[in-house]
Amino acid sequence: MTGARTFFDKVWDEHVVADLGDGAWLVYIDRNFQHELTGAISLRGLTDAGRTVRRPDLSFGTMDHVLDTFAGRGDRTLVPRGTEFIRAFRAACDRHGIELFDIASAEQGIVHVIAPELGIALPGCTFVCGDSHTCTVGGVGAFAFGIGSTDVEHVFATQTLAVTRPRTMRVELTGRLAAGVYPKDLILHLIGRIGADGGNGYAMEFAGPVLHTLPMEGRLTLCNMAVELSARTGLVAPDQITYEYLHGRPFAPAGRAWDEALAYWRGLPSDPGARYDHDVQMNCDAVTPQVTWGTSPEHVVSVDGVVPDPAAAGSAKMRTGMEKALAYTGLAPGMRITDLAIDAAFIGSCTNSRLSDLRAAARTLRGRKVAPGVQAICSPGSTRVKREAEAEGIDRIFVEAGFQWREAGCSLCCAPGCGGESFRERARLITSTNRNFENRQGRGVVSHLASPATVAWSAVQGRIADIRTAER
Repeated sequence: MTGARTFFDKVWDEHVVADLGDGAWLVYIDRNFQHELTGAISLRGLTDAGRTVRRPDLSFGTMDHVLDTFAGRGDRTLVPRGTEFIRAFRAACDRHGIELFDIASAEQGIVHVIAPELGIALPGCTFVCGDSHTCTVGGVGAFAFGIGSTDVEHVFATQTLAVTRPRTMRVELTGRLAAGVYPKDLILHLIGRIGADGGNGYAMEFAGPVLHTLPMEGRLTLCNMAVELSARTGLVAPDQITYEYLHGRPFAPAGRAWDEALAYWRGLPSDPGARYDHDVQMNCDAVTPQVTWGTSPEHVVSVDGVVPDPAAAGSAKMRTGMEKALAYTGLAPGMRITDLAIDAAFIGSCTNSRLSDLRAAARTLRGRKVAPGVQAICSPGSTRVKREAEAEGIDRIFVEAGFQWREAGCSLCCAPGCGGESFRERARLITSTNRNFENRQGRGVVSHLASPATVAWSAVQGRIADIRTAER
């Protein structure tokens, strides 16, 4: 292809194997990283069909979904048949020669956390997993997307996949971040602005001056929730921050291979004049700490705002959705967000459980106590994050404040799939996770999405609270 190309164009062009017609393309897959749910199912199907894994050296596994996060865990899980999935996946990985980061591994963790952390996800590579938030690792410049168990089996067998090419969208982040505003606030603000289907059919590339000031962990948070905009994936073109983050990672290229990879990566960002199918401008000067009020990530307002009135909705469909959300959450138009008392607070998930997230929460919690009656839990995103946090004393800050300090895993991101736990029925929860759907974290539970710092400050106050009011 000639002419100016976008970052996504370049990655796509490098991986197309064949045009299958009717809009489908056969694409080569560089990395196949699975967890114990889809991984166990797909490898069983592969074995039953008499097939083998074509490239076990490009396939990886971890335990993250059904295992519990209590101290002393083994194969134990509260999920029905969860132990069966754990043991089946372990046996299948051993049979096919797939590297597995098992429960006791020093590198175990949520797949979307450890893939970049270990240097398995790299700029310009194609990356798949049987999980919708696989787009997270687009933060390092990978074309990463979630797939179903049948497609996972296909990738195991062929190292390829039939894919419809997405259109391209650029989200340019301009201005500056105000105090108390984090990448989680940026992505929630964007979802609220363009809607939960605003990215449908697109590969969404984040760019602009603000983007280039964000550390890798913030970029991963942005890309993680691209799927909440219905985007096929989220991406960030590699730059110096990317290179410094990846250098020395266990599975990243080293020595001469690093120099060659770096030369290739430097050519990946979009060419001058490259055109996107859609452009979105977002001035970050106007972004404040965000909190969701309803049952979709698009139901979001500023933390110092009020619950909106469905009568002001832009369409009948939106109005109906808002009315349904109000009925579920027990809220009414005009209620102030900061007047909402909470029963629980959770910091974790593939969205916000990295070291910088825990540091931000710990700064708020230091010397303070969780409000009486609030159940507060923190589950680091990986065993490595947990280890590094403990080396800094972050665990002690959390525990002294009144948080439970857990093992690494998906934990209470969703119920009952993750560890088998849930918050008590009809609890009101502030959470650093990515979805506030009905019953997502327990039967009748109302989940308010926010940044880890906002979650921590709200836990201390016993109600949803504006992190900007936390004085030091």
